[in-house]
Amino acid sequence: MHETIIILDYGSQYTQLIARRVREAGVYSEIHPCTIPTEEVEAMNPKGLILSGGPCSVYDPEAPQLDGNLLSLTRDDGSPVPVLGICYGLQAMAHLLGGDVEGAERREFGRAQIQFPEGNGASELFDGVPSGSTVWMSHGDHLTALPEGYEIIANTENAPVAAVRNLEDPHYGVQFHPEVVHTDFGRQILENFAYKICGCEGDWTPASFIEERTAALREKVGDRHVILGLSGGVDSSVAAALLHRAIGDQLHCIFVNNGLLRKGEWEQVQKTFRDHFHMDLHAVDATDRFLEVLDEVVDPEEKRVLIGNTFIDVFESQTDEIAEELGHRPTFLAQGTLYPDVIESVSFKGPSATIKTHHNVGGLPEELNFELIEPFRELFKDEVREIGRLLDVPEDIVGRHPFPGPGLAIRILGDVTRERLDLLREADAIFIDELREKDLYDEVWQAFAVLLPVQSVGVMGDERTYENVIAVRAVTSVDGMTADWAHLPHDFLGHVANRIVNEVPGINRAVYDITSKPPATIEWE
Repeated sequence: MHETIIILDYGSQYTQLIARRVREAGVYSEIHPCTIPTEEVEAMNPKGLILSGGPCSVYDPEAPQLDGNLLSLTRDDGSPVPVLGICYGLQAMAHLLGGDVEGAERREFGRAQIQFPEGNGASELFDGVPSGSTVWMSHGDHLTALPEGYEIIANTENAPVAAVRNLEDPHYGVQFHPEVVHTDFGRQILENFAYKICGCEGDWTPASFIEERTAALREKVGDRHVILGLSGGVDSSVAAALLHRAIGDQLHCIFVNNGLLRKGEWEQVQKTFRDHFHMDLHAVDATDRFLEVLDEVVDPEEKRVLIGNTFIDVFESQTDEIAEELGHRPTFLAQGTLYPDVIESVSFKGPSATIKTHHNVGGLPEELNFELIEPFRELFKDEVREIGRLLDVPEDIVGRHPFPGPGLAIRILGDVTRERLDLLREADAIFIDELREKDLYDEVWQAFAVLLPVQSVGVMGDERTYENVIAVRAVTSVDGMTADWAHLPHDFLGHVANRIVNEVPGINRAVYDITSKPPATIEWE
């Protein structure tokens, strides 16, 4: 059992960032809804509690409130469990304990400079944080009166109460958001809470995860067999590497070429997992089958459904072949589910509104009758990448940008044909190659090309052309939930456009997407 800091989610858009920052400090953290019973929290024996921000006002009738018993939890040695309230979490603590929380005359969103008043004693929470450093505010309410037994330990020009602490118990609250990158010393603040206040030693590392999970998988699987749908993306690739380390030839990977892969991906995945890792890889080229069902389909949701259903049919067929070879059906199905997917299902706010069907092709039917193995369901993407590097997964896979399960089908707006797929693959490969060549690939979170359903007039070789338009897209992001368009150098974009138009017959114009998320999504479909 790792030392654990529990994060209670009050609906903040930043809750996942809190967990990530704590884990980056080497301390395991878990997110739970703020409605979780206190006795369940107590049973987890946490080293500390963090109360997240949230969109509500504590004085609203429907606002989630803090169970006062959480402030009385003790650890095995009898010491009180430290608590850190962030934004709404601070206000919930103050409201419960008799302090006053009111709507501010001037709401505060954005950067502010934090100051530490003299005479309140040194605060371990801000050890190493200089006065005048930047913090990120995002609130419309503020404290106007402190609960009894609390003192102010920080303020800003607009927030007289920017941070507080209890004079007896290790209970703290901050009005700003230390988890976001805009807070200069936010990482230091959360590390101070974890180490100086909670007394953590930092026993959470990717290497320790590999050893523990390998042993657990061996015990769970025993002499039985596991199948895994390998896409060539980060999650399934690292899951395959971990499972192969644990159970060797008892793992059977199924890699389906749906005809919608990136240039060279069909060959690369087979070379990596069959030749490098020596895995039992069942690679099936079902391009014709997928393109047949996609013929003249232009609606993006219909594309997803057809691709998903066809994938299931092919997957089932390959599973039957594996079962015939083994003389019995594999017991387990492994998937690369990540922690954000789990968090979404238990969030205080509930699952997000469906903007589009999830990019990952999956949803295998229950009648397949497998036991599920999800080795990464407690991990974030960046943790999976680090584990992949430790497992010797090649960097061109483990460092790869996210790629949607429906593949290039949703990066071709309109009808999906072999000809249009070939155009998109070539243009996309040029864009990605140039990003790598100019050391820009790792500077962006995701980059790709989109083939538009329009044609434009051009002049090439003194002749008029009427050909396709390609859009290139690159964004910066932390987790894909929000994203900004990448401000790539103009000279670089001009060079990419010139190469695409000159080297890909059938394209005579390239445009760059400069829309952020929101209001747009990262993908075009």
